[in-house]
Amino acid sequence: MRAEVIDGKALAAETRERVRARAAALRERTGVTPALGVILVGDDPASRSYVTAKERALAEAGMRSVDIRLPAETTQAELLARIAQLNADDSVHGILVQLPLPRGLDAEAVIRAIDPRKDVDGFTPINVGKMLLGQDCFLPCTPHGVLRLLEKAGTPTRGAHAVVVGRSAIVGRPLANLLARKAPNGDATVTLCHAATPDLAAHTRRADILVAAVGRAGVITGDMVKPGATVIDVGVNRVADPEAPKGYRLRGDCDFASVAEVAGKITPVPGGVGPMTIAMLLENTVIAAERAAGAPA
Repeated sequence: MRAEVIDGKALAAETRERVRARAAALRERTGVTPALGVILVGDDPASRSYVTAKERALAEAGMRSVDIRLPAETTQAELLARIAQLNADDSVHGILVQLPLPRGLDAEAVIRAIDPRKDVDGFTPINVGKMLLGQDCFLPCTPHGVLRLLEKAGTPTRGAHAVVVGRSAIVGRPLANLLARKAPNGDATVTLCHAATPDLAAHTRRADILVAAVGRAGVITGDMVKPGATVIDVGVNRVADPEAPKGYRLRGDCDFASVAEVAGKITPVPGGVGPMTIAMLLENTVIAAERAAGAPA
C-alpha cells in the first residue's frame, strides 16, 4: 500500500481564491478593504519567515496588512499599547501577534489584550471558551485547517477513532475538542496523547485518524500506524542538511517514507497543513471585516 497524498497547497489555493472573491465583493458593496494588523517583536528568522508569508498571502487576496515591527527590547507596556491602538482602529479588522515572543514578555497577557472581535487566530479566552461550548467564534487556524483537509480527503470523522499526539493550546487541545464536538467534521471518539502517555504506539495503532502535532521530527513511524488510516502531520521541523540550499530541510513529525507505506492518506511536509493555516487566517480576517461592516456575505 502507498498512501494517497493530501494536497494542502491545492486546497489552500481554492480557499484563498474564495477569500479573494469575498474581499472584492465586500469592497464593492461597502468600500471596506479587509485589513490584518500583524505585530512581530524581535527578529527570529522563523517568525519573520512566517509573517512574510502571511503578508504576501494578504496582498494576493486583495487585503491590507498593517505591519508593526518592534525590537526585541520592547516592554510589555509598549506592546500592550500597540495592541490597544489596533483594537481602537476601525480600519483594522483582525490582529495577529506572532508567537513566540522574546523573553520577558507575557504572551498570555498579550493575547488577552486582543479584542475578541479581532482575534482571527482564535486564541483569546473568550473565543476559546465559545469554541468549547460550541458557540459561534473564530476557530484557531491550524485545527480548522486540519478539519478542512479531512473533509477534502473524504475521511469521515463521525464514529471514527481519532488520536491527537500533542496537547498544545494552539493545536492539540483545540483540535481534540473540535473533532469530538457534535457538528459537521466532528462526532469522533478522541484520544489525546502527550509526553506522559505510556506506550504511545498502542494508542496510535488504533487510530482511524492520526494527527501528529508534537514538534519533533520523525517521532511517528510506520509501525505506529493503523493500515489505511488518515495521517495528518502538523509538524514543521528544521533538520540540518548540509546538502540543502539553506543548510536544512523541513520534516514533519512523521517519518514520511515508512508511514506512507502503511497509511491510506497522508499530508506532506511541506505542502500539507502549513498552507491551510494561512488560508484559514485569511478567511477569519475577511469574516471579521464583513461583521464589522455589517455586511456578511
